[in-house]
Amino acid sequence: MKTIFITGASSGLGKATAKLFHEQGWNVIATMRNPEKETELSQLKNITLLPLDVTNYEQIQATVQKAIEICDIDVVFNNAGYGLIGPLESLTDDQITKQLNTNLLGVIRVTNAFIPYFRERKSGSFISTTSIGGLIAFPLGSIYHATKWGLEGWSESMAYELNPFGINIKTVSPGAIKTEFLHGSLDTSTLPEYEAMTNKMFGNVDVMFEMASTPEQIADVVYEAATDGKNQLRYVAGEDAKALYKQRLEVGDEVFRSEFGKQFFGE
Repeated sequence: MKTIFITGASSGLGKATAKLFHEQGWNVIATMRNPEKETELSQLKNITLLPLDVTNYEQIQATVQKAIEICDIDVVFNNAGYGLIGPLESLTDDQITKQLNTNLLGVIRVTNAFIPYFRERKSGSFISTTSIGGLIAFPLGSIYHATKWGLEGWSESMAYELNPFGINIKTVSPGAIKTEFLHGSLDTSTLPEYEAMTNKMFGNVDVMFEMASTPEQIADVVYEAATDGKNQLRYVAGEDAKALYKQRLEVGDEVFRSEFGKQFFGE
């Protein structure tokens, strides 16, 4: 029986992925900041809950070691993350640092903690949730995009580094997901000077979320990445993400950027 280790498993895509792998006969180690509050996954056989705040370096080391002691790990799914939206000059240094620590450094540190284990076993896979926002950029998301584009570049480099040891590294890049993201897993900020821009941007985002995928649909892509046996780096997930990325590739970066901006601001 194979085992997947999941970060950010308390809700949304993380929880859907935990349930799917459980249904497929896997052991699941589901990590979250407050596992004592989880009432659904805790009732399922072969799912182990462990505490993990991916911004806490010491806890990462302890939780990874605990997981390895429980059973052999085959896949690590780096899923913990959240959105930060707002003009750069409106963001505090604490907001910027928290975003980088969670979305980017958290993934790097969890991965690094598992690498010696996978390298010794000469097998294993890392899968990270990036975003269509790691392949294209939206207005007012500069720090969020810095983390997601950073993960895409980091993963591509790491694939060269890890593949010779029998270790795969992959990214799943979803579009909009029907979760609490917009109203729960999202930090926002603005200034009066940007109010009109912010209102236009959120109006367009609300429309985009009407066409969002379910967490279960994206979890299916995670399962595909974990089990297809391919040395494939990127898995664009969701029809909205596929359409946007295809458009960017077809028309080129600059034309896409110009036309995409008009969709938001009519310029």
